[in-house]
Amino acid sequence: MKKIIVLLLLISGLTFSLVLGKIDDLKNKKVVLIIASQNFRDEEFFVTKDYLTKNGVKVVVASSKLKECKGMLGGVVIPQILVSQINVKDFDGVVFIGGSGTGEYFKDQVALSKASEAFKKGKVIGAICIAPAILANAGVLKGKKATAFSSVEYDILKGGAIYTGNLVEVDDKIVTGSGPEAALEFAKALLKLLAK
Repeated sequence: MKKIIVLLLLISGLTFSLVLGKIDDLKNKKVVLIIASQNFRDEEFFVTKDYLTKNGVKVVVASSKLKECKGMLGGVVIPQILVSQINVKDFDGVVFIGGSGTGEYFKDQVALSKASEAFKKGKVIGAICIAPAILANAGVLKGKKATAFSSVEYDILKGGAIYTGNLVEVDDKIVTGSGPEAALEFAKALLKLLAK
């Protein structure tokens, strides 16, 4: 009986240390969340940010302005950096949050170049709601499975993606989500890729 108890303690200790090791690994990870200057989608931002930070990931918020950005549901965020100041090599992940204001980045050359550079450098890339249209316009989704809010399905297909309409889609290092209801699963998928 003592041998069984000792063995169980060893196994549980090993499992605990493996979990701690994984969290320690994530503490070295850094992600930039890019939000619209107005009308970003609150759930997509706050759920993703909270889930990543709770699991040890350092999160930096970027937007097209450094003043108060307001979400569609009234949430307020003050970004730390401008999209133009994102140095892609400093981040493990580049994530575009959705919401009706996200259209400001659809043809924004700075945002498109950040998405393209992140893809070329093999970073984890995420986009949720209508934000996958940014990735499509940047040429990142060619030949990739992707999902998005149905209003941008045409943009996703035009960008060469295979549109699935699923809640969340992961293809290589690209995570796309369909909208606010996908926020938690989107965040989990990002974390899983960051942990690799």
